[in-house]
Amino acid sequence: MRRKELRAYGNSAANRAFFALAYGFVIAAVIVTLYPFLYVLSVSLSSVEAINTRFITAYPIDLSLAGYKMVLGFPDIWQSYYNTIWYTTVGTALNILATCLAAYPLSRRRFFLRRQLNFFIAFTMYFSGGLIPFYIVVTKLGLYNTRWVMVLPLLVSTYNVMICRSAFEGISSEIFESASIDGANDITTLFRIAFPLIKPTLAVLTLYYAVSHWNNFFGALLFLGDQKLQPLQILLRRVLIMASPEVLQRMGGGTAVQALAVSSLQIRYVTIIVSILPIITIYPFLQRYFVKGIMLGAVKG
Repeated sequence: MRRKELRAYGNSAANRAFFALAYGFVIAAVIVTLYPFLYVLSVSLSSVEAINTRFITAYPIDLSLAGYKMVLGFPDIWQSYYNTIWYTTVGTALNILATCLAAYPLSRRRFFLRRQLNFFIAFTMYFSGGLIPFYIVVTKLGLYNTRWVMVLPLLVSTYNVMICRSAFEGISSEIFESASIDGANDITTLFRIAFPLIKPTLAVLTLYYAVSHWNNFFGALLFLGDQKLQPLQILLRRVLIMASPEVLQRMGGGTAVQALAVSSLQIRYVTIIVSILPIITIYPFLQRYFVKGIMLGAVKG
């Protein structure tokens, strides 16, 4: 009887109209979101003649890799790639370690400073000293123009600590009691028991931190004057803003006329594709953990 009622409910005219409207809205949202990326990809793979005549819509015309050859032949892009990969891998590893070390004791009820530290950590979500005091502290610590300035000042995210803390709180207390009876200390319990049980949450936090490091532009703009230490996002800014014949000539390694054989618009779009490709490649492997990790570590009211 219940199944028949649900079927009748789903087959009513009003509900069919609602689902049609909902599906139409979702499809429109997907198209609006996906089309700019498809356009950028199409321009990056099209010939200069096709770009200049503006016939490109959503697919490449006269397939050409000239833009990719020029951009990948630019020596600065490989140095920037190395810097960004270093900041992302080292920074994310330290972020996850620091977040778990902060979240685990806050999730244990027997920790005597639990309430006080939870308050102070939450306080930083709403109040901060501001940009100028932050800049002064970082420079006084001697981190200016060093690799660690992209890692240490943003070591822990308060929001991510709360997600991780809630994930630890979701583990049954009997598991920790059994481990304690068997002689395991807190470090062993954290790394051998708690870590494996919250893998989905850690996967999501890893994605959060990695994307944040990969896209970190403002921190590098403030604290990295040395061009050899600058990440890919700073190079992308230089290309997008300064895609002049001189920049194109340096990329192509030839004359300005040869450099202009590749459209400056195409150079911009190729650089965008090259800069976002690694994150797009990694995301599908972590997608299956995404919803589960968020729900497992949901902040409890």
